[in-house]
Amino acid sequence: MAQNIALSWLAGARILELKTVQANDRLTIPRPCIDAANVVYNVEWSQELRLEESLREYVKGSMLVDVLREAGALGPGPSPGRDETIFDMSVGYDLEGIRSPRMRNWMASLTDARAHVDALRAEIPADLGRWRDLDFRTALSNQVTLSTFHGCPADEIEAIGRFLLEEMGLHVTVKLNPTLLGRETVDGLLHDVLGYSEIETREEDFARDLHWGPALEMVDRLSEAARALGRTFAVKLTNTLVVRNHRNVFPAGEEVVYLSGQPLHVLTLHLLERFRGERPELPISFSAGVDSRNFPDCVALGLVPITVCSDLLRPGGYARLPRYLARLEERMRTLGVSRMGDFVIRAEGRGEEAVRAAVEPGPLAETLLSVLAREGVDLLRALEREGRADLYLRLVAAAARLNTGPIVERATADPRYRAGANRTAPRKIDSHLSLFDCINCDKCLPACPNDANFVYETEPRSGDFESYRVTGGQAVAGPGGRFEVRERHQIAVFQDFCNDCGNCDTFCPEEGGPYLEKPRFFGTLDGWHRWRERDGFFLASEGEGVRVWARLGGREYALEIDRAEGRAVFADGAIRLDIDHANRRVLGAEALPGAPEGHVLDVSAYLTTSLAVDGVLDPSRANPVNCGPGHGAAQRGPLRGADTA
Repeated sequence: MAQNIALSWLAGARILELKTVQANDRLTIPRPCIDAANVVYNVEWSQELRLEESLREYVKGSMLVDVLREAGALGPGPSPGRDETIFDMSVGYDLEGIRSPRMRNWMASLTDARAHVDALRAEIPADLGRWRDLDFRTALSNQVTLSTFHGCPADEIEAIGRFLLEEMGLHVTVKLNPTLLGRETVDGLLHDVLGYSEIETREEDFARDLHWGPALEMVDRLSEAARALGRTFAVKLTNTLVVRNHRNVFPAGEEVVYLSGQPLHVLTLHLLERFRGERPELPISFSAGVDSRNFPDCVALGLVPITVCSDLLRPGGYARLPRYLARLEERMRTLGVSRMGDFVIRAEGRGEEAVRAAVEPGPLAETLLSVLAREGVDLLRALEREGRADLYLRLVAAAARLNTGPIVERATADPRYRAGANRTAPRKIDSHLSLFDCINCDKCLPACPNDANFVYETEPRSGDFESYRVTGGQAVAGPGGRFEVRERHQIAVFQDFCNDCGNCDTFCPEEGGPYLEKPRFFGTLDGWHRWRERDGFFLASEGEGVRVWARLGGREYALEIDRAEGRAVFADGAIRLDIDHANRRVLGAEALPGAPEGHVLDVSAYLTTSLAVDGVLDPSRANPVNCGPGHGAAQRGPLRGADTA
């Protein structure tokens, strides 16, 4: 997850809600777990890392951000408005788990991460040693979002909120579910208004979820508890909507899936309007189908923070984020404002109403109304001149409430949220992926939520080869086949980043799925051994020597390359080949002791392994394999046929 934090930060994200953790950190998640072909569905609801692993990733991510900032990745010189970053913890799902010692320690460690920062500081490699003494941030977070999973009782949600406020000393946001609208309203919007007749909710999910009346009472009590402690309390709208599994994507045994994206955006806006009507002062953050087109409206609603997930699963990934700010800037420029609060006030033409609602009649109100009528608006400065800057946030909040009705009405009527506009899926062509070569569209790269897919380059090769058979205790050349790689540009997968979510398959025009068909490189030898059902490679290099553990078609091989001499040894436990690696030519072959009669070593396995390995180790193009310390250095020693475990 560290690379995700760095990538999202580089793309402009500054409030990062860390993936939800829970005491039960040994989950088995169905595969695939994401369906983002259009409307987004998923079957995962918590991260798969152990608590200790997630903590390490979050601290690493924060340290990466510190390095990027110090290195001037976004331009020279510090800029508080540009560089400030907020990390928001996210925890679930029950009181017992959250109060457990492991979870307490996890939250405390993000509040004070000095020990973890110092441990990671020592792991910074020598060639980057100048960053070891950087004054890394150690107080990573003092706030938490409680993810209330479907079915969590109201009294337990409140008890968790109090525990987080009182015992952990954190600012708290409770993430609520769209079921608060009630099934009749949800189904009416989904089916009658938006036209999603195929989406079916279940009565039992609404029955056991938090209901509206108890939710308001809980919000009032937690708000008061936070005020008494000098902390903040907010709600976040919303979690996903649980619906019946109607998609032929997930395993058939998954009865329900979790909906997000376009229809959830409309549902959540209606819930927002309801909260604004009942609790107008309640701080609300928003996360439901946010994209670059509706982001300015979300800003105009005064929502903080505005978070996005589903949109980043689509082609472009984190590179979609700059467009959010560009569209907001366009709207602000059109309205003649340069301050976010002024945008909220002018966005829906309700500025005069906001002034009359927030400011008593008199000279000050008339001054503000005259400022509003000008082409360039700066209401905060006008209030500062009058010594009433304290009124600015009240004025912005009043405008946000007034903007709610028009924006909800407009979104509900917008065809782009309706079923007719959201039933198409990315087009597939009549072609199946293979280990090498594809149409080179690179759509799988930004579609990967974990940045696991990467590009490497190879030398195109074409030619016939012989294979070797054990005959009378000797390795004898015999019929082989033809090996051909046409393209220089190739795709691979880094196993340690990939969680088999399937999103790259959704957007790949070819059949098969890059995460299943493309070369898979492991970050550790232990991982290569552990994932025996997966083909792939593990590399360990030292100087000009490279050692490779390979698995192709379920068969295991070992390759050792001496790049200085241009020589290699390739073995499968029964036959060993001595090879002119520079020219991919077999110089000699021998049957190893105990080799079974008739055993065949397919030389295409060597050609495949060598081509992929030489490509990913090319230093001219950085990737997760060639950037690792020692490229995953492991135990070394002379290569023998028995070295293929």
